[in-house]
Amino acid sequence: MTSSKPIPCVPCHYGEVNTKAEFWCYNCDEGLCLTCSGHHKRSMLSHHHKTIDIKSYKLSNQAIKTECDKHGQQLNLYCPGHLMPCCEECIPTSHSKCSGIKRLASVVEETKMEKSKESLDKDINSILDILNKIVTNKSENIKRGEQQCDSIKGRVIKFRKKINEHLDILEKKLCQETDTILNKEKSNASDLINEIEAKRGKLDGMKDYLHTVTTQSSKLQSFLGVHQIEQQVHQCQRYVEDLDNGNRAKMFDIKMKQNDEIEKTLKKLESLESLGEVTVVKTDIPMNRETSVKREAQVQSRQQSNINNMTMNIETKIEINMEKFISDMICLMDGRVIVVKQNDTANLLTSDGKLQKELPISGRVISVTQINQNTMAMTYPCEGAIKIFNIENETVTKVIKLDKVCYGISFSNNSPGCRFGER
Repeated sequence: MTSSKPIPCVPCHYGEVNTKAEFWCYNCDEGLCLTCSGHHKRSMLSHHHKTIDIKSYKLSNQAIKTECDKHGQQLNLYCPGHLMPCCEECIPTSHSKCSGIKRLASVVEETKMEKSKESLDKDINSILDILNKIVTNKSENIKRGEQQCDSIKGRVIKFRKKINEHLDILEKKLCQETDTILNKEKSNASDLINEIEAKRGKLDGMKDYLHTVTTQSSKLQSFLGVHQIEQQVHQCQRYVEDLDNGNRAKMFDIKMKQNDEIEKTLKKLESLESLGEVTVVKTDIPMNRETSVKREAQVQSRQQSNINNMTMNIETKIEINMEKFISDMICLMDGRVIVVKQNDTANLLTSDGKLQKELPISGRVISVTQINQNTMAMTYPCEGAIKIFNIENETVTKVIKLDKVCYGISFSNNSPGCRFGER
């Protein structure tokens, strides 16, 4: 959540000068004062950058959180299985069995924000159309219910022509019952209309905020803002589904089932307790609730491609100084790298290639794979074994003996895969 604290000008800060920022550059992701903004626009390297008034920047980002609600860390990863951003601590606690964890920055870069905006805008309009239809139908329903009640009361008046004083008591009883039922249905309908009016106001606000967050925010913040709006739209869709599945939005008709024995028992009026039974008949109204948010998520999973049509792109280059032959290496979920020197040691490197530590592993390891955040599986062909190793505790937690020699190893869909060979 953005703070009310003034945003400093970053170039001035580098020059040890405290200056309040008046503009925000989305490309550089930093604040600029009036003077530095002028230099920024005249520079060949940054004249094309997108800048915005700092007040508009604060307004457009005050409702967008870039930190994890649960752990308070920066959201820098994305789980395609759960279709949600997450921080590094979320991986072992909530996504340890998820595959395909990606860097959030790369997902944001790949996401077509305009398409997501158009899809959400379409869904909001669709929900508004449905709610407008319910309001119109319920308003007409109230009028029709009043007319139906009037019709019932008219029939009662006709009965009174044939009956004596006791019919007045029955008439009053029936009218009270009818009014009670009508008032209840009118109250329920009015409450629903008021509730829907509030929902419509909220959805209209979503539309305005969607426009603001996608036009006046950075791509990361737009992505997160759209993700939050998408969750709210899902809640509105579930609200509409609940209306459709329940009785609240159904049409009601107030009818009376006339007692067939009235004509036969006019002479026994004193024994009569009711002229009829007033009931409410609910009628479904069709709703087209198919929307794109329900059908697809903001970030779509890629379809499986033919391996012959795949191409590889270099995402990052890391310089490492290893004199010995490297038999295997993997990139961990958090960006760090494990490099295995053939028949030697395994080194844990930072995401920029610097040695963090040499893992205290005995024996001649050949291959390595990651099982979860801190757990690795390593192959030892000379020992005919696979060892499960915790890189944080630096301990072997399990040894799996094999009747074959295992060289390469991988882990996917909660199952290991091994390449066996001869000694």
